[in-house]
Amino acid sequence: MRKALAFSLLALFLGGCASDPADRDISGTWINQAAIDAAAKGGPLREALQGYGPNLEWDINTRAGQARYTNGFENVEGKLLGEEDGTWKVDFYGSSASELKRDGNQLSQAATENEPQQVFDRAQLQVPEGAPIGASFERALYAAYLGGTWNIASGPGQGATVQFQPDGQVSGLPGADRYALCLAGDCASMSGGNDNIWLQQNGQGNTWIFARNGKTLEIFQTVNAALADEMPSFTPGNRQWVLEKQ
Repeated sequence: MRKALAFSLLALFLGGCASDPADRDISGTWINQAAIDAAAKGGPLREALQGYGPNLEWDINTRAGQARYTNGFENVEGKLLGEEDGTWKVDFYGSSASELKRDGNQLSQAATENEPQQVFDRAQLQVPEGAPIGASFERALYAAYLGGTWNIASGPGQGATVQFQPDGQVSGLPGADRYALCLAGDCASMSGGNDNIWLQQNGQGNTWIFARNGKTLEIFQTVNAALADEMPSFTPGNRQWVLEKQ
């Protein structure tokens, strides 16, 4: 009798664990790992982001009732209305709403009329305190897409070793100490269907167009086809560098 009672209590305890509210809590930072994995295969960056986007990162605080996301261009803040049967609803101040649901270490964003279903993973890389939303996705993307060691096969500094760091620092590339990949927004519109990267040194820099094909990264000068009073329209100019991943 005592054994039967013990097993009953154990089953009740385990059942309570299975429905633990902590398992449904969605607080924290979630990044679009699927888009990062697609980009890491070594193809066009924007193609990967558009194929698995548009949203790149969620930052959620259930206690404060706050939820926000970024698509690389806009940072959108909403109000977390609460959880029902494991689904959390986010209201964006009357303009729209999103539904989020946690499945283990993944967060699922339900499809809407304007956006497809998306899946996010918990961010693993640490970012500095106070970093803007999107920083976790950006660091993970930079590490996956440009991480490792590159060799300058052609162009200024030929033969040198180049390393792109997750925090936006770059070493070994002549004339540059920092970089930023264009993810969305005006920088994407200005370069048409081309991927582009911002390279700077001592705070001064320019936009460059690049093409990634497996372990080869080509970087081109930009030609602005727009008039002086128009939004810039960048097209590839002369090829500046060819980098090969080691």
